[in-house]
Amino acid sequence: MFSNRNEADAPAGAREPAELETDRFTGVLGRDGPAPAPVKVAIIDRRALGREILTQALASADGRFRSRAFADIDEWKLSSDQSDTALILLECGVVSDDRGQLDDRLPGLVCTNPDIPVVVIGEDEDPHHIVQILAQGARGYIPTSVSLNVAIGALSLALAGGTFIPVSAFQNPGRERPEPQQSVHSMLGLSERQAAVADAVALGKPNKIIAYELELCESTVKVHIRTIMKKLQARNRTEIAFKLHAAKSSYSSQREPRVGTRAA
Repeated sequence: MFSNRNEADAPAGAREPAELETDRFTGVLGRDGPAPAPVKVAIIDRRALGREILTQALASADGRFRSRAFADIDEWKLSSDQSDTALILLECGVVSDDRGQLDDRLPGLVCTNPDIPVVVIGEDEDPHHIVQILAQGARGYIPTSVSLNVAIGALSLALAGGTFIPVSAFQNPGRERPEPQQSVHSMLGLSERQAAVADAVALGKPNKIIAYELELCESTVKVHIRTIMKKLQARNRTEIAFKLHAAKSSYSSQREPRVGTRAA
């Protein structure tokens, strides 16, 4: 029932409670009070332009987000921002180049930081790829085709404890993907990132050059090389080059069409 009385005319203790406001990020109702603390987002993107665009986009979308960009996970781990990071926005990049790299980075990042939601952003909208990312612990996948408002909503959902799944994940989810042609590196058990490192080692490049060309930390390159040596059962860099060359030669010879003679 409505009343025409002014609030000042109401007896003490009988005034209406302060109006509730809805938090636009979590959907939680709260009373008027001080503004919530900024949400600190770590943007991890190999591309300098990508880091700058994402940082400016979050800043312009809403003042609550405070973001800082990093070139890779190791740089973020070494920064003072790691302790108060509320959310990680991880760039997936071009799928044909980064799908193997994502397999190496995402599970470890999620496992070592269970209290920080990780949301992946990338160009691939294939349902199988999205399901794979979510299965590895990501709290959402943002295709680059969505609007900024949708992306902000996805981050807000992850902060509230939910998981964002794009509409494209439900479009023709049962379609069959063509089986990719197996490469010599996959036959050796190497991921795409390990394959790139192995090829560089075979060319005689030092770790510093490999790290620069692949935009990795030198310590990460060393970890990849140790893994490659284990998978190839190689004792040093020379054996890596030799075994990789031998495997490529054998693979090429098997793929060459055989010319036979037809009986008359």
